[in-house]
Amino acid sequence: MFKEIISYRQMLISIVRRDLRSRYKGSFLGFLWTFINPLLQLIVYSIVFPYLLRMNQENYPMFLFVALLPWIFFVTSVQSATTSIVGGANLVKKIYFPRVILPLSVVCTNLMNYIYGLVIVFSALLLTGVHLTLNVLWLPVVLLTLFLFALGLALNLSALYVRFRDLEHIVGVVTFVWFYVTPIVFPITIFPQKMADIIGYNPMVPIINSFRNILLYGKQPEWGALMYSLVVGIILLTIGTWVFRKSEKTFAEDL
Repeated sequence: MFKEIISYRQMLISIVRRDLRSRYKGSFLGFLWTFINPLLQLIVYSIVFPYLLRMNQENYPMFLFVALLPWIFFVTSVQSATTSIVGGANLVKKIYFPRVILPLSVVCTNLMNYIYGLVIVFSALLLTGVHLTLNVLWLPVVLLTLFLFALGLALNLSALYVRFRDLEHIVGVVTFVWFYVTPIVFPITIFPQKMADIIGYNPMVPIINSFRNILLYGKQPEWGALMYSLVVGIILLTIGTWVFRKSEKTFAEDL
């Protein structure tokens, strides 16, 4: 599969470029919405959430923002990739290409959107008095861990969705609940210790904490916890590769 992706890399790049361009096609501000959306989110969260949640978290807007953007990357990738094979049915039934290009392109497109959004993140951190340290160089490691985890889920779900169309709704419900058992809008310390230990098995917890450690606190990730998420991501990617390869033989017939 990896060799096929390399052989068809130009197709992958073309799809990602097309998706990035078409996302805001026809709008007056066009690609600037990539930066305006996270900026507007930051303004809203800065004003609304501290009053709604009545939290004493220091620099709460950035506490929330540095965790929310990778979550948006993750959940958008998983939800959009789930329907990517069905959405690309015309291509799947007409020409040969590695079908894995479709879910992979979705994850790559959202990765690029997150990277562009980092312009707003870094600017906001500096404006709110957060000093970036050399530990920011660990950001690609954390981002790679998140990418592999998202891609592993994307491969599994996109292959299964071709036959089980209810999966789209199940994924929506699961990610909704998942959001609230991941410390994004609140620190994990609000939970009793036993519950916090259970929530810690959620692979997104070490990933979100790592983004905060690097960007907000200027510290290295907690490597043991992050390694757990990386191992889970690799396992999911391995299973997803097997499920996808086994299922893609009948994609054209099932569609």
